[in-house]
Amino acid sequence: MTVEDLLYQYESAIAERGVLLRSKLFALLPNIQEVVDESARIIGYGYGPGYKDSICTIIPSKKGIKLGFYKGVELPDPAGLLEGSGKVHKYVSIKTDNDIESKALQALLKAALEAYEVRRMAK
Repeated sequence: MTVEDLLYQYESAIAERGVLLRSKLFALLPNIQEVVDESARIIGYGYGPGYKDSICTIIPSKKGIKLGFYKGVELPDPAGLLEGSGKVHKYVSIKTDNDIESKALQALLKAALEAYEVRRMAK
Protein backbone atom coordinates (compact mmCIF):
# COMPACT_ATOMS: atom_id res chain seq x y z
CA MET A 1 0.00 0.00 0.00
CA THR A 2 1.30 3.46 -0.87
CA VAL A 3 0.99 6.59 1.23
CA GLU A 4 -1.56 7.95 -1.22
CA ASP A 5 -3.58 4.71 -1.04
CA LEU A 6 -3.80 5.06 2.73
CA LEU A 7 -4.52 8.79 2.81
CA TYR A 8 -7.16 8.77 0.08
CA GLN A 9 -9.25 6.27 2.03
CA TYR A 10 -10.35 9.36 3.95
CA GLU A 11 -12.29 12.39 2.71
CA SER A 12 -10.32 14.55 0.31
CA ALA A 13 -9.69 17.45 2.74
CA ILE A 14 -8.08 15.04 5.21
CA ALA A 15 -6.09 13.27 2.51
CA GLU A 16 -4.83 16.54 1.03
CA ARG A 17 -3.80 17.82 4.47
CA GLY A 18 -1.89 14.56 4.95
CA VAL A 19 -0.11 15.04 1.63
CA LEU A 20 0.82 18.61 2.60
CA LEU A 21 2.09 17.46 6.01
CA ARG A 22 4.11 14.72 4.33
CA SER A 23 5.81 17.22 2.03
CA LYS A 24 6.64 19.42 5.04
CA LEU A 25 8.25 16.44 6.80
CA PHE A 26 10.42 15.71 3.77
CA ALA A 27 11.44 19.38 3.64
CA LEU A 28 12.34 19.65 7.34
CA LEU A 29 13.80 16.19 8.03
CA PRO A 30 16.70 15.53 5.63
CA ASN A 31 16.81 12.03 4.11
CA ILE A 32 13.90 10.80 6.24
CA GLN A 33 12.60 7.31 5.48
CA GLU A 34 8.87 6.73 5.09
CA VAL A 35 7.06 3.48 5.93
CA VAL A 36 3.36 2.74 5.62
CA ASP A 37 2.07 0.53 8.43
CA GLU A 38 -1.03 -0.81 6.74
CA SER A 39 -2.39 -2.70 9.75
CA ALA A 40 -2.01 0.28 12.11
CA ARG A 41 -3.13 2.69 9.37
CA ILE A 42 -0.27 5.12 10.02
CA ILE A 43 2.74 6.43 8.12
CA GLY A 44 6.02 6.32 10.01
CA TYR A 45 9.03 8.57 9.52
CA GLY A 46 12.50 7.81 10.82
CA TYR A 47 16.10 7.01 10.06
CA GLY A 48 16.16 3.24 10.34
CA PRO A 49 14.09 0.15 10.90
CA GLY A 50 14.04 0.27 14.70
CA TYR A 51 11.53 1.97 16.91
CA LYS A 52 14.34 4.08 18.41
CA ASP A 53 15.04 5.42 14.92
CA SER A 54 11.52 6.84 14.72
CA ILE A 55 10.85 10.58 14.62
CA CYS A 56 7.13 10.90 14.00
CA THR A 57 4.02 9.38 12.44
CA ILE A 58 1.15 10.71 10.39
CA ILE A 59 -2.05 9.34 11.88
CA PRO A 60 -5.05 9.84 9.56
CA SER A 61 -8.60 9.23 10.78
CA LYS A 62 -12.15 10.15 9.83
CA LYS A 63 -11.89 13.11 12.20
CA GLY A 64 -8.64 14.50 10.79
CA ILE A 65 -4.86 14.21 10.82
CA LYS A 66 -2.54 13.92 13.80
CA LEU A 67 1.23 14.07 13.84
CA GLY A 68 2.50 11.67 16.48
CA PHE A 69 5.91 12.08 18.10
CA TYR A 70 8.10 9.27 19.40
CA LYS A 71 8.92 10.14 23.02
CA GLY A 72 6.85 13.28 22.64
CA VAL A 73 6.64 13.66 26.43
CA GLU A 74 10.35 14.52 26.38
CA LEU A 75 10.11 17.27 23.76
CA PRO A 76 10.04 20.97 24.65
CA ASP A 77 6.59 22.32 23.81
CA PRO A 78 6.33 25.98 24.84
CA ALA A 79 3.32 26.51 22.54
CA GLY A 80 1.42 23.63 24.17
CA LEU A 81 0.71 21.80 20.92
CA LEU A 82 1.25 18.27 22.21
CA GLU A 83 -1.81 16.28 23.26
CA GLY A 84 -2.56 12.79 24.47
CA SER A 85 -2.58 10.86 27.71
CA GLY A 86 0.24 8.48 26.82
CA LYS A 87 3.25 8.22 29.11
CA VAL A 88 5.70 8.20 26.17
CA HIS A 89 4.08 9.36 22.94
CA LYS A 90 2.22 12.57 22.23
CA TYR A 91 0.61 14.02 19.12
CA VAL A 92 -0.37 17.31 17.53
CA SER A 93 -3.81 17.66 15.97
CA ILE A 94 -3.45 19.18 12.52
CA LYS A 95 -6.72 21.03 12.00
CA THR A 96 -5.74 23.46 9.23
CA ASP A 97 -3.06 23.84 6.60
CA ASN A 98 -1.75 26.78 8.64
CA ASP A 99 -1.02 24.36 11.51
CA ILE A 100 1.45 22.60 9.22
CA GLU A 101 3.25 25.88 8.51
CA SER A 102 3.36 27.05 12.13
CA LYS A 103 6.70 27.92 13.67
CA ALA A 104 5.68 25.98 16.80
CA LEU A 105 5.22 22.75 14.83
CA GLN A 106 8.50 23.31 13.00
CA ALA A 107 10.21 23.80 16.39
CA LEU A 108 8.75 20.49 17.61
CA LEU A 109 10.02 18.70 14.52
CA LYS A 110 13.47 20.23 15.01
CA ALA A 111 13.45 19.13 18.67
CA ALA A 112 12.37 15.61 17.65
CA LEU A 113 15.24 15.42 15.16
CA GLU A 114 17.71 16.64 17.80
CA ALA A 115 16.37 14.04 20.27
CA TYR A 116 16.89 11.34 17.64
CA GLU A 117 20.48 12.49 17.09
CA VAL A 118 21.13 12.22 20.85
CA ARG A 119 19.66 8.68 20.87
CA ARG A 120 21.78 7.76 17.85
CA MET A 121 24.98 8.93 19.54
CA ALA A 122 24.09 6.89 22.64
CA LYS A 123 23.89 3.63 20.65
